[in-house]
Amino acid sequence: MEAPSEFPSVNLSDLAASSSAAPVDAVFALDSSGKTRLRFVQTGSVSVGPLVDFDLETTQVFRVGPVDLLCISEESEGNATDERSFSRAFKVGFKTKDESKGFGIAFEKWKNRSSKDEALLENGSTVPSKSKFDSKIEATSAKMYFHYYGQLLHQQNMLQDFVRTGTYFAAVIENRSDFEGRVVVDVGAGSGILSLFAAQAGAKHVYAVEASEMAEYAQKLISGNPSLGQRITVIKGKVEEVELPEKADILISEPMGTLLVNERMLESYIIARDRFLTPSGKMFPTLGRIHMAPFSDEYLYVEVANKALFWHQQNFFGVDLTPLHGSAFQGYFSQPVVDAFDPRLLVSPPTFHNLDFTRMKEEDLYELDIPLNFIASVGTRVHGLACWFDVLFNGSTVQRWLTTSPGSPTTHWYQLRCVLQQPLYVMAGQQITGRLHLVAHSAQSYTIYLTLSTKTWGPGADQGGVVQTSTGKLELKEPYYRLSQPQAYASDPQPQQQQPQVVQPQDIHQLQDEIDPSLSLEQL
Repeated sequence: MEAPSEFPSVNLSDLAASSSAAPVDAVFALDSSGKTRLRFVQTGSVSVGPLVDFDLETTQVFRVGPVDLLCISEESEGNATDERSFSRAFKVGFKTKDESKGFGIAFEKWKNRSSKDEALLENGSTVPSKSKFDSKIEATSAKMYFHYYGQLLHQQNMLQDFVRTGTYFAAVIENRSDFEGRVVVDVGAGSGILSLFAAQAGAKHVYAVEASEMAEYAQKLISGNPSLGQRITVIKGKVEEVELPEKADILISEPMGTLLVNERMLESYIIARDRFLTPSGKMFPTLGRIHMAPFSDEYLYVEVANKALFWHQQNFFGVDLTPLHGSAFQGYFSQPVVDAFDPRLLVSPPTFHNLDFTRMKEEDLYELDIPLNFIASVGTRVHGLACWFDVLFNGSTVQRWLTTSPGSPTTHWYQLRCVLQQPLYVMAGQQITGRLHLVAHSAQSYTIYLTLSTKTWGPGADQGGVVQTSTGKLELKEPYYRLSQPQAYASDPQPQQQQPQVVQPQDIHQLQDEIDPSLSLEQL
């Protein structure tokens, strides 16, 4: 029997009661029937009966702050003819972010262990339990996701991104030695185009794994290219569930979403690596980098802020809409902006965060915590953080990058910008620090927590201290698709001085009173 996982001295508070948090030990373990349980017991008294006992099959965990989690369990009571369901919710607090993250990883491990067990029916037969994908992704989100990618018009949109498609083709054909005579697995094959590229490069056999209805179109396309298709097998199903007759020498996939990680397909790519790839096998792409830099864009800031002006009407058919203005203002700033922008809007040189697909664990993608540190190149107002990504195809012959950076040919990913409600003022040479914190959720995306701060600059700067701090909470799944091409900006590094505004900077302080302060990470 597997040894329990213990987390001593956590703070537990029942949200249905008014009592304060109490220190307890959290224990993941199996009960006598083999079910996985999460139990909270008195500190140092694991052998004593639990104060709270959760069945992991009906329990979910949500992050509500840097060190706080929320455990919600669906329970039932009554007899078979009068059964009533209800929820129990407890807040679990930890001393450090590492402890909180470790608890989340343990929860996923024990919950997935439970889901691997088969369910025994009354007649003794069994039915397969949920796959790892199904256990962490909402069914409605997965249904919409696979429906979207099951349509040819969306596949066409990606195929017509010639930067994307051309780079993949070049990376494969230029590294023919990596594919020739090798077994290839195409993860999330879509239309099957990457499988056909691999076959063109001389692959011995390609297994094209696709979970959506697009698998049928892929089969039709591959059958229509018989000289290549005779070495390609289309398998409809999720990589978490399908079985292959042999191991792969190389994985190829296009698992990148907005900000690289949106849609959480990178996790399926890592799972495919662990399930199918030989120890010496290659991955195309091999690694990814998320790039970040503060930006100044008065046009964009005013555009986002002014969207909420509709709710400033005091006589909308006799109705005063202003009570909702603060919530609307907050909501528009919770949307990351997806568009192409002029790289001259960047306030400092970018930094980047590496994701090595050949080494990282799937659980590493559940939460990304990226420290930020920049030096402003100009004196201006900082309106938020700009992000983009690139991926490397580390072939034996040629190393080729696919980039989505500003100033490069635009891709269907564009770039992404997180706009802060409260801009920061910086001087040239001033330090900008902060944190980009991405937390995965079951709707196949991430919640973004952004903090940017400026520190003292000039004479006396050695005394340290934060001058300004601005925070934001954004939902990566609900972006504002602006999708504009880069505009012609003046060469003046401070263009905001010549631009008209409807919302003035001084108005922001007034608006803060209308905004829920829970947006601040420090208050979560």
